[in-house]
Amino acid sequence: MYLDLLIFFLASIFEIIGCFSFWAIFKLQKSLYFLLPGFISLFLFAYLLTKVNLEFAGRAYAIYGGVYIISSLLWLYFIEKQSFNKWDILGSLIIFLGISIILLGNQKT
Repeated sequence: MYLDLLIFFLASIFEIIGCFSFWAIFKLQKSLYFLLPGFISLFLFAYLLTKVNLEFAGRAYAIYGGVYIISSLLWLYFIEKQSFNKWDILGSLIIFLGISIILLGNQKT
């Protein structure tokens, strides 16, 4: 379970970096060269999701969706230097509980 959570969090970091490359180009007027690390990051994100110990893609994506939300809030705090509010924290705790239940209940033996 812990390795799967690590994989999900790594995948989310790569997806956020990949998507941020497009944000940087279209919202921050950065160079098109930002696409290269973006595409590499998006490839690594998709590849990592195939490495979790689950049988079905839909279930992996459901768990990943929750991890992505938590990771996005961490990006907000550490990269964009914005503070969490009580709703960010409460929502993240609820999401973490949900993804933990789905992951623990569906581990392949």
